[in-house]
Amino acid sequence: MPGPSPGLRRALLGLWAALGLGILGLSAVAQEPFWADLQPRVALVERGGSLWLNCSTNCPRPERGGLETSLRRNGTQRGLRWLARQLVDIREPETQPVCFFRCARRTLQARGLIRTFQRPDRVELVPLPPWQPVGENFTLSCRVPGAGPRGSLTLTLLRGAQELIRRNFAGEPPRARGAVLTATVLARREDHGANFSCRAELDLRPHGLGLFENSSAPRELRTFVLSPDSPRLVAPRLLEVGSEKPVSCSLDGLFPATEAGVYLALGDQRLNPYVTLEGDALMATATVTASAEQEGARQLVCIVTLGGESREAQENLTIYSFPAPLLNLSDPNAPEGKMVIVTCTAGARALVTLEGIPAAVPGQPAQLQLNVTENDDRRGFFCDASLEVDGETLSKNESAELRVLYGPRLDDADCPRSWTWPEGPEQTLRCEARGNPAPSVHCARPDSGAVLALGLLGPVTRALAGTYRCTAANAQGEAVKDVTLTVEYAPALDSVGCPEQLTWLEGTEASLSCVAHGVPPPNVSCVRSGEAKVVEGLLLVAREDAGTYRCEATNARGSAAKNVAVTVEYGPSFEELSCPSNWTWVQGSGQLFSCEVDGKPEPSVECVGSEGASEGAVLPLASSNPNPRDPSIASDLTPGIYICNATNRHGSTVKTVVVSAESSPQMDESTCPSHQTWLEGAKPVALACTARGQPFPQVHCSREGAPQPERQRVSREDAGTYLCVATNAHGTDSRTITVGVEYRPVVAELAASPSSVRPGGNFTLTCRAEAWPPAQISWRAPPGALNIGLSSNNSTLSVAGAMGSHGGEYECAATNAHGRHARRITVRVAGPWLWIAVGGAAGGAALLAAGAGLAFYVQSTACKKGEYNVQEAESSGEAVCLNGAGGGAGGSAEGGPEAGAAAESPAGGEVFAIQLTSA
Repeated sequence: MPGPSPGLRRALLGLWAALGLGILGLSAVAQEPFWADLQPRVALVERGGSLWLNCSTNCPRPERGGLETSLRRNGTQRGLRWLARQLVDIREPETQPVCFFRCARRTLQARGLIRTFQRPDRVELVPLPPWQPVGENFTLSCRVPGAGPRGSLTLTLLRGAQELIRRNFAGEPPRARGAVLTATVLARREDHGANFSCRAELDLRPHGLGLFENSSAPRELRTFVLSPDSPRLVAPRLLEVGSEKPVSCSLDGLFPATEAGVYLALGDQRLNPYVTLEGDALMATATVTASAEQEGARQLVCIVTLGGESREAQENLTIYSFPAPLLNLSDPNAPEGKMVIVTCTAGARALVTLEGIPAAVPGQPAQLQLNVTENDDRRGFFCDASLEVDGETLSKNESAELRVLYGPRLDDADCPRSWTWPEGPEQTLRCEARGNPAPSVHCARPDSGAVLALGLLGPVTRALAGTYRCTAANAQGEAVKDVTLTVEYAPALDSVGCPEQLTWLEGTEASLSCVAHGVPPPNVSCVRSGEAKVVEGLLLVAREDAGTYRCEATNARGSAAKNVAVTVEYGPSFEELSCPSNWTWVQGSGQLFSCEVDGKPEPSVECVGSEGASEGAVLPLASSNPNPRDPSIASDLTPGIYICNATNRHGSTVKTVVVSAESSPQMDESTCPSHQTWLEGAKPVALACTARGQPFPQVHCSREGAPQPERQRVSREDAGTYLCVATNAHGTDSRTITVGVEYRPVVAELAASPSSVRPGGNFTLTCRAEAWPPAQISWRAPPGALNIGLSSNNSTLSVAGAMGSHGGEYECAATNAHGRHARRITVRVAGPWLWIAVGGAAGGAALLAAGAGLAFYVQSTACKKGEYNVQEAESSGEAVCLNGAGGGAGGSAEGGPEAGAAAESPAGGEVFAIQLTSA
């Protein structure tokens, strides 16, 4: 029978192996000792927290077991070989619970370790001093009570976010709790207002817990600087009752100055100062008002406090009473001649002085008596009082004015007898009178009663000049005075006394005089422009005296000037330069005869022909002031002798003028045609160009562009544009001439196209001629040739559907005024050549020999005659020259295997032919 399968065999082997390993394990257990285990063996619990402890053993049947600890228990769970118990409110820093079991009369134990930790819930920074002087040390102290274990604590003191000191307590006993960190810090100005705090960190991360942090409440530090100097107190030493004076108290070197306090008092009266700050400086100002109750010596006190410290300053101030003196006049408004008493009094301790005379003793009045006069009016009296206070002499004074009543006085100083004012500017006319009360003044002319406005600002005019009577009056009487007013004004030169223009006659006597108006009377002098000599007295008038004279009038009020134009008139006279005896008129120039005559006023001139063809004719004259309306000289002015007469109001004169006529060059179509023709081959001739003009012009013609070489005969290259210029003394004229060269016609080309056409095909003959003027093209075709077409200018002949009738000679002729020229071309049209090959068999050899000889003959003959066998050319592939060895007298026929050749035939010369054959 078959054995077990491989899978079953492997399963059995695995079972045996497992059983073997189990037996070995049981034997090993039986051999190892029993033990007790406590979990967790080491625990870290927050103070006041709870923890489950698991106590177990490997003893198969322990007799009894338990968990020994001093901590409070909340519950217990048991099994055969284990015990679990919850410990609550764990507060001891460190305890060691013991797990035990009784096994085989032996006690098995496992000891554990439970430690507590406390978060840094309270972080306290010891309060800072209220004020800390800058530059002195202060202590920062941080307390963290109960937190621990201390070995895991780190404390940090901070200024704002800046760490000042940091300390950890590693190495402290595990049971240690709480910590204190103290540091000494130097106070700085920048620490003012800074917050200081303490941060505590309990790092339990090595024990599988987290990082616990807490910070104290920040505490603000206030630092200060107070100068050791006393304040500067500025105050008056003396103060009068009822007056006010400012006092000030200042101190530098304060920080922070805004926190400083100021106390300012006068005696027991506290003042309300106004405090201003500038950097570290303080200024307190106040107003001190003195009262009668404070009279006497008082003390002014200023105290500046900062950071619990203060600086003080004191000054003495004396308050006194000093009334102003009294000045009394027995009659302040006394009539002239009355007795007046002046009295000056003051306080009991004051010494008075009246008009420089002191009283006998302090406290007594001073008096003065006087009999008043006019000179005492508005007299001032002065009373001085002096008082000694605290070693200083003080003084006060009082004044009073005495008015004396008296009648009017008109003094020359205030109301002068003669007034002199300039005309024009506004003036205030014043005539003032002395008197008390103030007199009224009235000034009027005795003759007309015109009143002079006194005391008013107004313009001064000449009408105000004259004598006035002025009367001054008041309650005490009146006074009268005559005054004279003179109004001065600058000179004036008018047209009546000094005309702008004067006219003198040559050869007579005249004087230049100008009368000017002005006050005071002006002086007048006249000088010629550009000269310094003053013109005075009578002058014998000459033309040189004409011109502009400057007359100036001057007085104390100013000057006036005026230009006087003097014109000297005289009879007419001719000068050769301005009116020549011989004048040449240039025809067409539009020029007028200029005859200028010297004379004042300007003479009128007229020139009239005196003899011959010009007799009675008026010669137009050029005006000295040209005008478009002036007459122009006619083109047919008659030369001759003219008599010119010049006249003005002082006389007349005559002059003979000979007039001749000339003209500038002129060319036109009649004298110089713009288009001229030469004939090619003729001898060169000059261009037919002449010009009209006087004197006779010279004409010169030249070709435009590059010059051409001299030729013996006229050539076509001579055609072009020529410029002809005519010149004489009066100018030039030019014309542009177009020269054309004419020549006889020549048929330059006669060609056939295409070169090979079968019967019934088309062909074209083209004829091109060179000639000037252009040639007329004409054709001559073979008789009977039909359906021939010509182009519009006859240069092309076309045949459609070629037949035998179209074979023959064609002639192209070109004709113009200078001759005729023709060329011919022969066109042959033949039937098929098959008849050559269909002769009898008997005569085949003879025909073949005859055909070969005939072909040689036709080819050679065609070469001589200029014929072209298209079929042979096509079959043989050879280009047969139709105008080669067989050329006639022409010798230079054009053409080739591509075109039918043509030849000139003015005398029956060469013949070129094209033979059209069938295929």
